[in-house]
Amino acid sequence: MAASMYIVVEGEDPGFDTFVNGRALARNEDSVEKLALRLGVRPLIEFFSADENSMSLLIEEGAGNRELLQRLPPPQWYSADEGLATVEALIMALENEPQQLGSEGEQIFSELMDYRRVLRKTRERNMRWHLAVSWR
Repeated sequence: MAASMYIVVEGEDPGFDTFVNGRALARNEDSVEKLALRLGVRPLIEFFSADENSMSLLIEEGAGNRELLQRLPPPQWYSADEGLATVEALIMALENEPQQLGSEGEQIFSELMDYRRVLRKTRERNMRWHLAVSWR
């Protein structure tokens, strides 16, 4: 099963494409978190939140306990600027040296560029977001 960290924008339809692959980021989340901490920015995983629909999908995919749905807190939403601070710091750190995150550094850099694109559109529309995870 491959995990993917993807962006969820608040609302039914944000009016733009929110697709980001997020598989390399999910596989290398620990290394990306350590880099964020070294850079003094909030790690991406701290932007994770789940709503009932997301958790139901995870449970259907075999990654969780159905009893958790009853105790699930409301989803947390973040400003695009909060996410952009992290994403842009990571991009700057990797721009000339993506291999510092190993063999998938180029793919991680590419996915961060996609995150930046989506978060910039989210900011332009004054919307909020969070990260979600899927296993497929």
